[in-house]
Amino acid sequence: MSVKQQQAKEMALEAAGVDAPLYAPRAKIYPQSVKGKFRRLKWAILIATLGVYYFLPFIRWDRGPNAPSQAVLVDIEHGRFYFFFIEIWPQEVYYLTGLLIIAAMTLFLMNAVAGRIWCGYLCPQTVWTDLFLAVERLIEGDRRERMQKAGQGWTLESVAQAALKHWAWLMIAWWTGGAWVLYFADAPTLVYNLATFQGPVTAYIWIAILTFTTYFFAGFMREQVCTYMCPWPRIQAALTDEHALNITYRYDRGEPRGSLKKSALLREAGAKAGDCVDCNQCVVVCPTGVDIREGLQIDCIQCGLCIDACDTVMTKVGRPTGLIAYDTDINVKLRESGQPPLPAKIVRPRTILYAAIIASIGAIMSFALATRADSGLSVMHDRNPLFVRLADGSIRNAYTVRLANKQAEDRRFELRVKDHSPGQVEAVGSAAGASGWPILTVGPDRTLETRVLVKRPSAGGAARSDIVFELRDLLTGETVETRDHFLMP
Repeated sequence: MSVKQQQAKEMALEAAGVDAPLYAPRAKIYPQSVKGKFRRLKWAILIATLGVYYFLPFIRWDRGPNAPSQAVLVDIEHGRFYFFFIEIWPQEVYYLTGLLIIAAMTLFLMNAVAGRIWCGYLCPQTVWTDLFLAVERLIEGDRRERMQKAGQGWTLESVAQAALKHWAWLMIAWWTGGAWVLYFADAPTLVYNLATFQGPVTAYIWIAILTFTTYFFAGFMREQVCTYMCPWPRIQAALTDEHALNITYRYDRGEPRGSLKKSALLREAGAKAGDCVDCNQCVVVCPTGVDIREGLQIDCIQCGLCIDACDTVMTKVGRPTGLIAYDTDINVKLRESGQPPLPAKIVRPRTILYAAIIASIGAIMSFALATRADSGLSVMHDRNPLFVRLADGSIRNAYTVRLANKQAEDRRFELRVKDHSPGQVEAVGSAAGASGWPILTVGPDRTLETRVLVKRPSAGGAARSDIVFELRDLLTGETVETRDHFLMP
């Protein structure tokens, strides 16, 4: 039911003294297949995105001995995230924050340029729904065949087709859930363990959850997710402006609409006739059942299929294409007033700001990745006691020192304290090297916590002063530093 039909029904109920329902009952939508450039673009994106999602866990990446060889891996057991040559530790969660900011700004930039382009082409709900619809058409036929079967009731053929369709949907949904868990363990090994029923229980649970949600959302809820569950349509409405490109029915050219024969007679008589032949093809191909001729609506995901359908009809009737196209609100107003439309203004303050934020955050993250050390050092001063006076009159402070080795091999470090002599620094349980400074060995991809004692003469010292710890790799000479404080009476 289109918006106009729904409004007419509500007006009729109101005239009869009957309160209109708050929510319209859901009418099942049977989208018709369509051919055109936007449909081809959607197929290309679907194949690319699903190909990456399903097969990325099986790509190998050599990180050397004692390191996982999966290119993309979330290693929860060891607290690591691997993305090809990048390795992220839990304490580097700020990289995740940066990625979330970039993702949000990219979404805003997409909206500023071309409205709900994310929803129409890249959203997982759209991609999997497209795939489920393709399977449905392949098994049960296109729109007309499916509607006829729905009206005829169950037959042996329709039962067999429905069973095959739901089996295919479940297989897609099952592999969707299965692919997800492969990002959290070595993919070939986990596939074998799952197939032989030796996999972890949590893996089976998550596969079941994602299988059900994919099957339910893409197979049954479809446009309801986009219309009622997803918050993005409401958010993007507050972010868009009159220069954003949106799927637009060009009223100035299409109205008054009418049949091809009627429009021809009007033109012969010198009267105005629109190019729209009222064929409803733009409605029947829409996956959310929107009539774009009623204006931009919250249900519209702007996938461009109505453009393909309309262009096909315009070509057949010998009229110019582009009756429905990506256009801006400002051009709609200009054409209504008889003025020529303006070219799309993609570069404007809003898009420049979003692009600048994306570039800035990306540059900061890239610099941090390029300059970060593969060892770490953190120091925490003991709270009780704050200091100890020794028999020789010197003052000793105690610290808990944690060392991190982010490489996949054993490493030996020398721990120094600046402006101190080696004899003033002691790491409990560790021997001193030839230089007199404590030597600490940290295993591959491990952290080491040790207790360090630092002393100073009691004379001539401030009550509180800074102290700098330095950790040096004995093999590479790489150093990291951290600062704390030294307390005296």
